[in-house]
Amino acid sequence: MKATYIEYSDTNSFSSTLLAYLAGNEDLKPFYGRLPTFEGFEKQVLAKSSFQHRDTLVSVLKEQYGDLLSSSPQTAQHVTLLAQSTTYTVTTGHQLNIFTGPLYFIFKIVTAIRLAKDLKAKFPDKDFVPVYWMATEDHDFEEINHTRVYGKKIMWDVPRISGTGRMATDSMEQVVRQYCGMLGLSENSSRLTKMVENAYMHGRNLADATRQLVHSLFSEYGLVIIDADHPELKKLFAPIIEEDILHEKSFHTINSTSATLEEKGFSTQVHARECNFFYLTDEFRERIVKNEEGHYEVLHKDITFSEQELIAEIRQYPERFSPNVVMRPLYQEVILPNLAYIGGGAEIVYWLQLKANFDQYSIPFPILIPRNSAMITDDNVASKIYRLDLTFKSIFKPTTVLQNDYVKRHTKHRLNLRDEWMELNAIFGKIKLRAHKIDASLGPSTDAVKARLKKAINNLEKKLLKADKHNHEEALIQIERLKEKLFPGGGLQERTENFATLYVRYGDDFIKELIKHFEPLSFKFTILY
Repeated sequence: MKATYIEYSDTNSFSSTLLAYLAGNEDLKPFYGRLPTFEGFEKQVLAKSSFQHRDTLVSVLKEQYGDLLSSSPQTAQHVTLLAQSTTYTVTTGHQLNIFTGPLYFIFKIVTAIRLAKDLKAKFPDKDFVPVYWMATEDHDFEEINHTRVYGKKIMWDVPRISGTGRMATDSMEQVVRQYCGMLGLSENSSRLTKMVENAYMHGRNLADATRQLVHSLFSEYGLVIIDADHPELKKLFAPIIEEDILHEKSFHTINSTSATLEEKGFSTQVHARECNFFYLTDEFRERIVKNEEGHYEVLHKDITFSEQELIAEIRQYPERFSPNVVMRPLYQEVILPNLAYIGGGAEIVYWLQLKANFDQYSIPFPILIPRNSAMITDDNVASKIYRLDLTFKSIFKPTTVLQNDYVKRHTKHRLNLRDEWMELNAIFGKIKLRAHKIDASLGPSTDAVKARLKKAINNLEKKLLKADKHNHEEALIQIERLKEKLFPGGGLQERTENFATLYVRYGDDFIKELIKHFEPLSFKFTILY
């Protein structure tokens, strides 16, 4: 593949807050830690050097992987290395989208792998492990129960139960058949079909199925996959669970930060609650709230705790306490020797709301890395772009703008009436002067007539442009089809399409090419063709 890179701001697809972060906006500096540079990573290593939970982490990972580790010497080595004080992680996280969901799921993991590789080259005396954090406790099933292949939506339509990672995949046979049936007949489609069937058709829960599929795709790069829904890992977090529920520390701190960000004109993504934990069992995941009597109850369930009973429950069964969106990042940094978090644009924005909370718990705040974002096409499409006198940068403009610009560049006629308006403007200057001599109050009336004429001239220009479009109809249709192909549903390709179509075309080379061309610390939008 060939690659070209453009600024994120030129895509018109990312929030102003993310762009401000990438630009180093001074007003945002209090809301993040070290800069995403090699110098920043050197300092971050020192901040995380006192990490104490390596033995527990390695033990849990070996338990979760089981025999799967034997299929990947690279991953097995990375798990072993995590026991060493000179080994650190770079982490990305995502929900358990079936069949990996949209393309950016893959892009997140590739960014982590490439960043770990770049850090090893820069700091050869240290080791860096790419980690995919499975959001197994998340219960937003409607966000993950579908994907799109060749524009067709494929859905696993069953009732949600508890955290999605605990859901059994026994009912997925039909949806697996539907997905695999879209792949066609080729060596690559057969390979992907085998991976998908092996993941989802063997009586696993969704967490184990996702681990199996992602491991199949990325094992040769040493990716480590973690499921934090584990009693031993929750024990490490239990003191913070207890303190935060009882004293509502995150609620006050995060909301204060959010208010400050909004005062400075930046958007916020999440809101802290008085209690930022759910009660989690195999049957349900429901919010914990403090009632008027001062007791803690589980919403929609007949479960209530006094303060002392709650403390006892946390200490005996920490696995039953599931962090929400504002506490999950803190949990992650407690149980991993982590240097950086790789997230999408919205994730980076909400992490900016969290630094003060990390500070009050004395947990090092990770370096924030926006995941690589990309568009993937082919030489045929690239040729069409150039034949239409467009560029990979200009193609991000709206369709109507591209079509209008094309007509203006290629028309045989002069479509603007600028010269004529300048002549009329001069005439109106004379008219206004004459009117003023007769009656000074007529000035506004003259301006009003001039404004109506200016509007009429503008409308006439639009009609001229519209009429001339008929002379370029074929090219304008090509522009429209090009936009539909590159921006399915009017948005970025990575936000809707599954990776399957690209894997069928390129096979294992697809991920290799992504790793080759992604540049995590350059912060540019990547176009591959």
